[in-house]
Amino acid sequence: MLEVKSLCKRYRGLPAIDNVSFRVGAGEIVGYVGPNGSGKSTTVKIVTGLLEANDGQVLFEGKSIRNNLQAYRAAFGYVPEEAHVYTHLSGLEYLQLVGRLRNMSEALIDLKANRLLSLLGLESWRHSPISLYSKGMKQRILISASLLHDPKLLIFDEPLSGLDVVSARLFKDLLQALAAQGKAILYISHVLEVVELICNRVIVIARGRILADAAPSELKTSLKLANLESVFAQLVQQQDTQSVARELVETMAVHHA
Repeated sequence: MLEVKSLCKRYRGLPAIDNVSFRVGAGEIVGYVGPNGSGKSTTVKIVTGLLEANDGQVLFEGKSIRNNLQAYRAAFGYVPEEAHVYTHLSGLEYLQLVGRLRNMSEALIDLKANRLLSLLGLESWRHSPISLYSKGMKQRILISASLLHDPKLLIFDEPLSGLDVVSARLFKDLLQALAAQGKAILYISHVLEVVELICNRVIVIARGRILADAAPSELKTSLKLANLESVFAQLVQQQDTQSVARELVETMAVHHA
């Protein structure tokens, strides 16, 4: 459904991503993980049409998204890493705005918005301004907005940020249900335990290049490691965090130079 082919993006001649390629098929949940500065955000901005690559292309259902960007944007739902919402609007008003921008009928917007707010525990807050919402509540509004128009492709960037334990569990169950309905899901996260639990495949990126693209079990088996966190640390050559932690504590204890 979604195919990323040989993407390259350079800033002042320096590559942010270099020859990035991967696919997300219908019914798949694909994790996209990497350290800070690895190229995840650049990839997401290109995939969502917010940024244009220097080289390569993004295909949706076999066609370049640049051929008809408006139609492509109507086919996906997106939860960004930062919860930028119009805080003077109520939760219901925000979903109504999103629905109208999606050219949905008023009756359908009213039906789906109210049901989504109820199912995500926001019914009693639906007429309150979003400025009064907690971070987790804002995140649930963004999730509702991404689902409102029944998209074929869903892109979630750190979607668990701010969610409480119950909401996070509901969201994980939601991902499985969406995949069962044939939705293609690109899941960007630093929470590797969740990625390992729910994703069919995991793509690891570092320094702008794809280092691995396989099922979590295959990655663990091939590298003879116990969990995805260990796989990630080895692939990206992560520093010895225990040693650094000890040195930080030792530095704290210094009182005389």
